Amino acid sequence: MRQLLRTPGVLLGIGLGGFLDGIVLHQVLQWHHMVSSRYSPDTVPNLRINTLADGLFHVVAWLFVLAGIGTLYSRVQRDHRRAWSSGVLWGWALVGWGLFNLVEGLIDHHILGVHHVHGGPHQLAWDLGFLALGVALIAAGWVIQRRTDS
Repeated sequence: MRQLLRTPGVLLGIGLGGFLDGIVLHQVLQWHHMVSSRYSPDTVPNLRINTLADGLFHVVAWLFVLAGIGTLYSRVQRDHRRAWSSGVLWGWALVGWGLFNLVEGLIDHHILGVHHVHGGPHQLAWDLGFLALGVALIAAGWVIQRRTDS
């Protein structure tokens, strides 16, 4: 079961992590948008650009969730309840969420600089915290999926 659930769990974690990032950081807290460091959302045209980029980001997150569900369905032919309630699946999902944080944080925050977790005088600390959360999620997910009976 552990091998069967790894890929769908990671895909679900990447997609759900992306949704959580977009919903909480972009929409609820409004700390940043996908390209807010390049196009300050202080004008309507720039806000439109940021909103489009956020929407495209959510489309990609949605596609990862769909891929995770599809892969899970194709790999688990019977006993679906056991798969959905498995610590293995959700451990791998935490690994996927952590991978999302690391990749998105390194590329968007540090390499491209298209946005930061929370701009301002302490933005580097917020960006590093985002990466640290990614590492913690990967570690926790790894432990959970290893300790769960497959």
